[in-house]
Amino acid sequence: MAVEIKYVVVRKGEEKMTFASKKEADAYDKMLDMAEVFCDWLSAAPLAMEEDQREALGMFLAEHKDAVQHIVRTSKMPEAATEGTASSATVSEEPESEAVSAGVDEENPSSAKAKGPRAVKAA
Repeated sequence: MAVEIKYVVVRKGEEKMTFASKKEADAYDKMLDMAEVFCDWLSAAPLAMEEDQREALGMFLAEHKDAVQHIVRTSKMPEAATEGTASSATVSEEPESEAVSAGVDEENPSSAKAKGPRAVKAA
């Protein structure tokens, strides 16, 4: 017979979720605490919302707390931060496109029309 340890998150007498580790259960419990605070905060807002809408929105905000924190800190969507890395890849590709527009023969790069030294970014 095997013995299994399960961690159950209980709220207001209702089982919300079962976890295999205490760490995961504590994290989920903390998220539920945050969702409850968001719900209470939204009830004080000058918005006409049903209670289930407030609870759903509070849960959404708690589930996406990292995105909410990023937006509050930077006033930008979190996806915009990942696009910054894509633009740096585009910058590293520019020397190739400049070489083509400058008339560089790919097989003989010394045939380029000399306009002066050009800085090339190392990959």
